[in-house]
Amino acid sequence: MVRPPRNRLAGWYSRGFVVDIFDEVNEDLRAERAQQLLKRYGGVLVAVALLIVGATAGWQAWKWWEARRDLAAASQFLNAMFQADRIGSDGKGRPEAIRAFEAVAGTAPSGYATLARLRVAALQADAGDVRSAAALWDQIASDRGADPLLRDFASLMWVQHQLDTGDPALLEARLKPLTAAGNPWRALALEAQGLLDLHSGKTDAAKTLFRQLAEDATAPQGVRSRANGLLVQLGG
Repeated sequence: MVRPPRNRLAGWYSRGFVVDIFDEVNEDLRAERAQQLLKRYGGVLVAVALLIVGATAGWQAWKWWEARRDLAAASQFLNAMFQADRIGSDGKGRPEAIRAFEAVAGTAPSGYATLARLRVAALQADAGDVRSAAALWDQIASDRGADPLLRDFASLMWVQHQLDTGDPALLEARLKPLTAAGNPWRALALEAQGLLDLHSGKTDAAKTLFRQLAEDATAPQGVRSRANGLLVQLGG
């Protein structure tokens, strides 16, 4: 068997030994640095971990609380609706229903609160107190925290109940954004605009709007029927 020269063999052993020493030193240094980092930042890491766990638990608790709050608000709103349904033809029970909706408006989340305020305004208008109802509709229409759909509806109600008594220019300005294409209340707003034109003596403009509504397949059936009826009365 041919053996490598002793000096070459010694060189291989020595090089391997040196490489092993460096590897061990590097491992020791890495371990030492890891220990130092843990000593220095271990508390921070633990705090971050606890914060993540706490935030997750807090979020779940918040969602649970929100669900319970919404359920309570829904139940309170339905109870107020039942009271409103029991209002007699003589108006008996209306004050109690109004107070029930006002209680919802004072404690419920924004959505239910806005719906309750709209119901209060409707009950006030039914009782002949259009002034109070209009003031409440106006408040809702300018409430930036309310749903835009409900704000527009409040504005529409504000106009509809003042067609005979309000300033035509002011009413028309409030109707204009509601008649824009894509607005959910567009058909009802155009109907109100037609009635406003009719009240202001603009018969031709009113007939044009009513004809447009009567032919609009996307308009609610009730709006189309009323537009046809008005066109017949106006002579087409």
